[in-house]
Amino acid sequence: MVTHRETIPLETRRGVQAIDITDRVANVIEASGVRDGLACVFTPSSTSAIVTNEFEPGLMEEDIPNALERLLPAAIEYGHERRWHDGNGHSHVRATFLGPSLTLPIVDGRAALGTWQQVVFLELDNKPRHREVVVQIVGDGPADASR
Repeated sequence: MVTHRETIPLETRRGVQAIDITDRVANVIEASGVRDGLACVFTPSSTSAIVTNEFEPGLMEEDIPNALERLLPAAIEYGHERRWHDGNGHSHVRATFLGPSLTLPIVDGRAALGTWQQVVFLELDNKPRHREVVVQIVGDGPADASR
């Protein structure tokens, strides 16, 4: 059994921002040597999310931000605001609904993503942030396969 962990540093801007991290996750999987297993991609943040979808400008720059605004608007009152007055209650709620992690099967040393799927980090906060995405790999490597 092989375990491997790396972090992916990111610098973000305020508001909804999508960052394609597929290649960086693939590099971590390759560095792990795992042939068959699982990759967990996790953001240790309460105002960002990890999703998979097609990384296409219309979707990532328009559709997803617009849908989030329709479903979880920034301008309504949030209990978080009454306590902290930091303007990001909507960011916390959006992150809760989208989720902080994604688990990917690793098959033959590669993430088993569909043709149009990429791994996407979504910044949801109201100010720029330094983020680190944790990628944890668990599975069988070449030496394990011969057992």
